[in-house]
Amino acid sequence: MYEVESKGGAIVCMLIALMFLGTWPAILNYLERRGRLPQHNFLDYSITNLLAAVAIALTVGQIGEPKHDKPNFISQLNQIEYNYPCMLIAMVGGIFLSLGNLSMQYALAIVGLSVTEVITSSIAVVLGTTMNYFLDDKINKAEILFPGVGCFLIAVCLGSLVHTSNSKDNAAKLRVKSKEGGSGIEMPNSMGKHLPNDVEKGSSQANKAEFGSADFLMELENKRAIKVFGKSVWLGILITFFGGGCYAIFSPAFNLATNDQWELIKNGAPHLVVYTAFFYFSLSFFIIAVVLNVIFLYRPVLNLPKSSLKAYLNDWEGRQWAFLAGIVCGLGNGLQFVGGQAAGYAAADCVQALPLVSTFWGILVFGEYRKSSKRTYALLISMLLMFIVAVAVLIASSGHRKTK
Repeated sequence: MYEVESKGGAIVCMLIALMFLGTWPAILNYLERRGRLPQHNFLDYSITNLLAAVAIALTVGQIGEPKHDKPNFISQLNQIEYNYPCMLIAMVGGIFLSLGNLSMQYALAIVGLSVTEVITSSIAVVLGTTMNYFLDDKINKAEILFPGVGCFLIAVCLGSLVHTSNSKDNAAKLRVKSKEGGSGIEMPNSMGKHLPNDVEKGSSQANKAEFGSADFLMELENKRAIKVFGKSVWLGILITFFGGGCYAIFSPAFNLATNDQWELIKNGAPHLVVYTAFFYFSLSFFIIAVVLNVIFLYRPVLNLPKSSLKAYLNDWEGRQWAFLAGIVCGLGNGLQFVGGQAAGYAAADCVQALPLVSTFWGILVFGEYRKSSKRTYALLISMLLMFIVAVAVLIASSGHRKTK
């Protein structure tokens, strides 16, 4: 198998992972805003996420001749009788990531792309990085690492302020529009009209509203799958914090699976290599995602319309984008774990600075924060600057794992 051994190589993996992991939520958010059901999106996304892990394991995980302490992927699959405790820990990590990503998909619609990722990633870094630091036997520089964690904690506060300020801006726009006599918002009981094709293709008759305007907000509400007007902001925040808690657990679990700090593997068997652990991790991710989303097809949440397996299989509008999201996420997770194994998983948590990427997509593609107040812009810039500092500091704390 191919193994990244240098700190520089690990940092490159982390930075590429940051780009990928900040992009896949934007793709799913794009589909939801065009009216495709989130259950359909997540099922497609989960398939290619697993295929990406399998592809990585069968290629990079098979390079070179296997060694006793570093077996190739397929060789280690035959050692399950010895390493099954760590296999189960890797699968627990996959379960928590699946729950976190699923939560994020619904939170994105209610509180927005940028703020959702600010809160979830900050919780993941504050809790997850602390656990990884001690699990990795303190190979990262604490005097650098924890100030970076502090920057993330400040970022979550700024992110909450950004959301509050932007929500007030949007409410003011809608009040002005209401006084002018323009409503035009179709509420959730009319959602059935939009599924699946007319929303996905958009309205050919309506003029395209300017980003950030009241007309844009109302047009978006009419087209999107999850109707957010009238939804409690606190519901979105609650979902976001739950997702952040799940994100805080998956990386330490993967760390435990590959380095076996609890000494669960007996009989001199080698530790799980990154690629084998990533396969088990992604397999459990896939199983949980399929089970929950099939349930959500027939028992949807947030007043979404019911669907079915037949409707899902026939819904090809936008499917290629959901497939792309899964591939991008799978590659991003794999690179994060490869970099973390070399330089410490605490430093690899710098990839949780997703808002640096997602805010770019949110502004460029979705028109978030257009026509907002100066206060909102000031808070947004402060938040992004804090993330830039946090990423730089966490990367600077990178150590080097000594192989036994």
